[in-house]
Amino acid sequence: MKSLLIKSVLRLKGEIVLLGDKSIAHRCIIVSALAEGETTIENFPTNKDCLYTIAAFKKLGIKIKQEQLKTPNKPPVITVFGKGLYGLKKPKGPLFVGDSGTTLRLLLGVLAGQDFNVGLIGSKSLSRRPMLRVTQALRLMGAEITANRKWFDRLTIPRTIPSETEGPQTANRIEEYLPITIKGKNLRSITYKMPVASAQVKSAILLAGLYTGGRTSVIEPIPTRDHTERILKLFKADIKLQQNKIVMKGQRELISPQRIYVPGDISSASFFMVAAVILPHSRICIKKVSLNPSRIGIIRVLKRMGAHIKVQGSRFKVQGCEPMGDLLVKSSFSKGTRVKKKEVPSLIDELPVLMVAACVAEGKTIFEGVEELRVKETDRIRSMSENLRKMGANIEVFNVGKSENIIIKGIKQLQGAKVRSFGDHRTAMSIVIAGMCAKGKTLVDDIICINKSFPEFLHTFKKIIY
Repeated sequence: MKSLLIKSVLRLKGEIVLLGDKSIAHRCIIVSALAEGETTIENFPTNKDCLYTIAAFKKLGIKIKQEQLKTPNKPPVITVFGKGLYGLKKPKGPLFVGDSGTTLRLLLGVLAGQDFNVGLIGSKSLSRRPMLRVTQALRLMGAEITANRKWFDRLTIPRTIPSETEGPQTANRIEEYLPITIKGKNLRSITYKMPVASAQVKSAILLAGLYTGGRTSVIEPIPTRDHTERILKLFKADIKLQQNKIVMKGQRELISPQRIYVPGDISSASFFMVAAVILPHSRICIKKVSLNPSRIGIIRVLKRMGAHIKVQGSRFKVQGCEPMGDLLVKSSFSKGTRVKKKEVPSLIDELPVLMVAACVAEGKTIFEGVEELRVKETDRIRSMSENLRKMGANIEVFNVGKSENIIIKGIKQLQGAKVRSFGDHRTAMSIVIAGMCAKGKTLVDDIICINKSFPEFLHTFKKIIY
């Protein structure tokens, strides 16, 4: 364990460039491995989650090389030597995916179309996260999957279990967890209406759809991040968007664009944006950040709260794939707002730090339909509420039907306190921001978990703290 003592910060000033978006980077590795030839990925983030994806594909027989950089502070460059859709090999043992839910769920989609079986294992944290939402869809496509299955009485379902069921008439609720064994088959195309909004489940189905002879369709209840669709289109997959339906024809070889630049991670940028808005006399510029429309909910919400955030220059696209740009953020007066359920998929990872912003905003902020926070690396509703209440925040969590809402009434200033990361990277980083804005000192019990997504977090902040 590594604790961190945080003192109040006066202001932030300067420019920063962030390593690539984690969600995009996972997909770049996966799709590059399934295409023929070399693909060079620039500005690759070297966090633990993305390294698990690299390790998994190396075990599946894909050569992946990280460039040995001679220039200090130059962003990492990764080269993937793809072998085509059917070039993967059966690994010698089970694939360990650590804490990375993205690695696991997307990998299940790829493995569903292979001609071998493989086991998947992960950390204790990931082994508590629900997987039925993925496995049931892939079984409909023909994959053979066995998993650690548990039954729950409907009246005593733990709060960490999501709301979808195997059938409304059943008396008991089934959920599945790691370890999982999957045996690839000749898959059939399906039309799948998503029971919950999940970019990971959608992506697993689309990746499995690469191995079907027909057209696979995914219908979303609420639009989710579309990185998989964009990267597949970049690699010349036959994929089309029809309103809230994504349709893809399988059995088409992927063609590498040869070189991809991964824009800066908007989720990582959110911590700097919130801190700059809250801390007086702050002014920062975050360069080359991903501005994917399905991911900029954090910008829209902060602007509603009164934040001064400006995209400098015109947005531009890299090889027709992902838009990016520079964000200028200044300290601003902030007020409460309502975050509607339909907005949550576009800012699910940013909700913890938005809760910090809401604590010091004038008036009341309501977050609707945030129950998905219960099934992340930790129960983030609990971790953030417990920590922020210790710091003096006024937070109420309540149920509305099957949904959960959070109401936060703003106060003048948070107070330093002893808080816990709960082993969750986004909780830890959000509480660090709260500590910077609080009066007095804040002690976080353990920040090692930050390496999961943003190992450069503290070092980057030190560059702009005054």
